[in-house]
Amino acid sequence: MMGAVFDATVCELGEGPLWHPEAKCLYWFDIMGCRLYRRIGDKLDHWDFDEHVSAAGWVDATRLIVASETALQVFDTATGDSEFLCGLESDNEVTRSNDGRADPYGGFWIGTMGKNSEAGAGAIYRYFDGQVRKLFGGITISNAISFHPDGKSACYTDTPRRKIMRVGLDDDGWPEGKPSVYLDLADAPGGPDGAIFGADGTFWVALWGAGCVVGYAPDGTEVARFSAPAPHMTCPAFGGDDLRTLFATSATQGRDAPTEADGATFTWDTPFQGQPEHRVIL
Repeated sequence: MMGAVFDATVCELGEGPLWHPEAKCLYWFDIMGCRLYRRIGDKLDHWDFDEHVSAAGWVDATRLIVASETALQVFDTATGDSEFLCGLESDNEVTRSNDGRADPYGGFWIGTMGKNSEAGAGAIYRYFDGQVRKLFGGITISNAISFHPDGKSACYTDTPRRKIMRVGLDDDGWPEGKPSVYLDLADAPGGPDGAIFGADGTFWVALWGAGCVVGYAPDGTEVARFSAPAPHMTCPAFGGDDLRTLFATSATQGRDAPTEADGATFTWDTPFQGQPEHRVIL
């Protein structure tokens, strides 16, 4: 099924779509444009930052936790004010934030990567109970941070390795045990980028280079594929009143001759249902 354009605003590197379950609206980022977008009905708002921003989790009706190039901050969309929470590789000029998502325990996972995709320069962290802790290192392009609906495991990927990794979670949401391969996407048509779990445990991943979002069963069987006229798809999100509307961001980055569709945000009406995005507890 080919997607429709939800918003035609061109993002050099669209990322981090977030359906706010209370405000009933979609947020997303243009990482390279240092900008946060929000669309409510036909109204598009945006906020500019002084460094790269890439991912968010919701705190309440107006406040988001926002991951930037050097920090985690609480951003109030009603006032435009930001409150510094903690540094994020703030002494490392090589890296920036990338993919991130709130977990079922009120924490926030955020990945970093080299600004020029330097090999092994990135890591994945978790913010929880007022502090940030490094979970996994040696990652080139952090992506696919997502949480199974039973709350007992998390997934992530290092895109160039083309494997979705899974790790168990303890009673406070911290990883326990050694990560293992959940899905091997070596033969997929594109590289795994952002991802989410649906309410039924189907794993939905945007495939960079393939122009689609694909749903996989735990055994690796393809459940459904939603296509878009933009090859560089970056991240999906379920939203709408019944969480059956699929959204996905895209990028012009890496496109030698981008079309009008590249960098837009797309939408599909689906028979599948997503999970409500979890709230970050500060």
